Amino acid sequence: MENVWAIAAVWVGLALLASIFSIRLGISVALLEILVGVLAGNLLHLHVTDWINTFASFGAVLLTFLAGAEIEPDALRRHLKPSLAIGIAGFFFPFLGAAAFARFVAGWTMPQAWIAGLALSTTSVAVVYAVMVETGLNETDLGKLILAACFVNDLGTVLALGLIFANYNLWLLAFVVSTFVVLAFLPRAMRFVVTVWGNRVSEPEVKFLLLVLFFLGWLATRAKSEAVLPAYLVGLVVAGVFSQQRTLMLRLRTIAFALLTPWYFLKAGLYVSIPALLSGIGLILALLLVKMAAKLVGVGPLTLLFGMGRRSGTYTTLLMSTGLTFGTISALFGLNNGIIDQAQYTALVTAVIGSALVPTWIAQTWFLPSSTEETVIETPQLVETRITGEE
Repeated sequence: MENVWAIAAVWVGLALLASIFSIRLGISVALLEILVGVLAGNLLHLHVTDWINTFASFGAVLLTFLAGAEIEPDALRRHLKPSLAIGIAGFFFPFLGAAAFARFVAGWTMPQAWIAGLALSTTSVAVVYAVMVETGLNETDLGKLILAACFVNDLGTVLALGLIFANYNLWLLAFVVSTFVVLAFLPRAMRFVVTVWGNRVSEPEVKFLLLVLFFLGWLATRAKSEAVLPAYLVGLVVAGVFSQQRTLMLRLRTIAFALLTPWYFLKAGLYVSIPALLSGIGLILALLLVKMAAKLVGVGPLTLLFGMGRRSGTYTTLLMSTGLTFGTISALFGLNNGIIDQAQYTALVTAVIGSALVPTWIAQTWFLPSSTEETVIETPQLVETRITGEE
């Protein structure tokens, strides 16, 4: 029997190594953890145990919750129309395009094609948020719009994952009803817990949130859906509370990134086969091109419609083409449930990793908006005027 502490030491050591390289190279730590996991799986032949699976699942749920909680409600309301339009187009075009490519060109089955569409439909909130902070665009209208559109895009992916692969039975009904009830009362309940019991050593507000996430996650898995679906929605409804409780957000972020998410991303990389990667490099490049082309077709015209300059519009389109967390979650869901095999998983995850790197590099190198460029989003009245041709 393998020693639990030895296994834990190896995995945490790999996570530390990824963190150091992330700091030195200025690349997302999630991306580095996946790459370190790829090397560990192929060179060290590490494997996943039940308790590692549990930690990884907790990490995925908490990370998804934090992604939803990072969205500023005011920014989402202020840029509702453009963020909805760009986010919905950013989901549907690559979802349908990648699914059609996988089904009719690559010859995958329909369930496998849906997984491909889901994995390549996403936008990486983690990558985009890091870029926004680094460039200072998170304080501008353009940056806030891009982040809001990312949320809408990824919400489409999470909802589609739940709808396509859910088991339509009484468990699903119980899950849907319970989720609506919890979401309706959660903001008020969260404010009560923070006001009455907050800022204690025992962290009751953190335990309350974890209770909500794990309870809804249990119902989701019983309905054959994915636990990240309610986690994203929970994050959205408590985002207003978290905008006023930044210390609580920082504590949860520390728990997630130091303890839980490394297990998830290392595990995701562990399943990538280098021989399968080399043999399927043509398919991987094709999937990456399909995703970027579909985002360009879907998002590009909308950036012009909402009054962005050519440079800002291209920059927005490229950042909407990134992917990482939810793309990996979708691919891993397909592998864990026997929908896709390891070679298909390798192709999808490698394409997802490529989408985190290539569009970001192009955007930052050639299309970063200048401080003098007009990036104010047009009002709905101006958009209507543009559409109708009125003066």
